[in-house]
Amino acid sequence: MSTPTIVTFADGAVAGDGVITRVESHLDGTVIVVDSTPFHPVDHTWPDQPGDAGAISLGDDTVQVAEALMAAVSDEGEFAVGSDIPVKRGADGWTWLVGHRIDGAVPTSLAEGARVTLSVDGERRAGLSRGHTACHLASLALDLALADLWRKDPGADALGSPDFEGRANQSSRIHEDGAVDEYRLGKSLRRAGFDTETFAATLADRESQVNDQLAAWVASSAPSSIETEGPTIVDRRRWHCELPQGEAVILCGGTHVDSLAAFASITVSLDLSDPQLLVMTTVATPAG
Repeated sequence: MSTPTIVTFADGAVAGDGVITRVESHLDGTVIVVDSTPFHPVDHTWPDQPGDAGAISLGDDTVQVAEALMAAVSDEGEFAVGSDIPVKRGADGWTWLVGHRIDGAVPTSLAEGARVTLSVDGERRAGLSRGHTACHLASLALDLALADLWRKDPGADALGSPDFEGRANQSSRIHEDGAVDEYRLGKSLRRAGFDTETFAATLADRESQVNDQLAAWVASSAPSSIETEGPTIVDRRRWHCELPQGEAVILCGGTHVDSLAAFASITVSLDLSDPQLLVMTTVATPAG
């Protein structure tokens, strides 16, 4: 019977040791599963943050991890990786794992039962962490800037603002030092009470409001952290940030900076070329 993978990335770890529990062939390469890993995997259900890259080593043998990704094994023994997993993350009847996708040959020493050293690409991790924190901050600032456009209560975000993010976001893609979010501005949002016409007419002003708010938050150097409910990959994790308006808490499985002092700036641009689709591009500049 498999046991869930223990993960240490929430504490900022970029290195660790573990025992290989599975080595599986996959269409995109070999997948190595280790009982404990510092690698953050891309989530197959909501793939906003890419998985970590890095290396797995044993003595003189080293393989490059192209990307860490979710893996799972059913109670009947079915092993699945990434988008091939047929159920949502955490579903009953499955044991949840982190797979490390290897491009190329894997030495015979890296076999089940071997104790290995795992090393994450720290520069890539840091960039993705800045991108993810900036993405959350941008969405909170956007909610604040659009708060007066609601005629009905859409529910509240982590700071108590009307939750445009929760109502309209249809995709989020994080990359190193930035993110791209798409929001659907269709009939369902208008029926929910959002004034799309006034939004379109005041787009430039709204963008300025978002960027002014982001500049103030960066200047605050607010602490940022991840709270975990347990050590496995499927235990819930929450991002906390002690902003001047109050503490924001968002359910989140990704990685983050430990302080907004990590940024020199965060800025967004709002694109409404398609009146039915708002595209928000977030750019984070790391502190020198």
